[in-house]
Amino acid sequence: MDDISLIRLAQNGDANAFNELAQRWQGKIHRFVYGFFGNADDAGEITQKTLIRVYRKVQDLDDPARFSSWIYRIANNLCLDELKRAGRRRSTPLNGEETLIADSPSRTPAGQLENRELGEIIQDALVLLPDEQRIVIVLKEYEGMKFREIADILEEPENTIKSRMYYGLKTLRNTLTKWNIPKEYLNHE
Repeated sequence: MDDISLIRLAQNGDANAFNELAQRWQGKIHRFVYGFFGNADDAGEITQKTLIRVYRKVQDLDDPARFSSWIYRIANNLCLDELKRAGRRRSTPLNGEETLIADSPSRTPAGQLENRELGEIIQDALVLLPDEQRIVIVLKEYEGMKFREIADILEEPENTIKSRMYYGLKTLRNTLTKWNIPKEYLNHE
């Protein structure tokens, strides 16, 4: 059954349909929130809050075809609320598959260690970005979304999203350059 059918069933009170929908989306939302905070505990907590909010508000969703944008918007707003509430920017390393590194040096144990260390450095640099730039990079690079999808989620013009991506990547590249990261790692396109 597709998401739209599950949403319609959930809107009519079908708990099993909602549970199936939650299972499908839990990993995506967790990965998104983890990219935002870089912390597994925060990601789990915000993911749970997101799914609870979706459960409570699913009847208010007018267009089930826009569910993806809607759920990411809820998660994004909860992330921003958490940052305001706690006034913090905590970070832990991303693991190898969740980094921005394209073709890493090797699959040897030494290469894997190097990738993990670089992933930690990139996560540390991401946390330094302004929230509005970081969220665009996370959605584009980690979630593989298109600019128009990100614009829909953040309810911003597409050109604003592109600008945030440009300036975020530029700042990220400058930070990594200051930290003496070799240029071959900075030429990810």
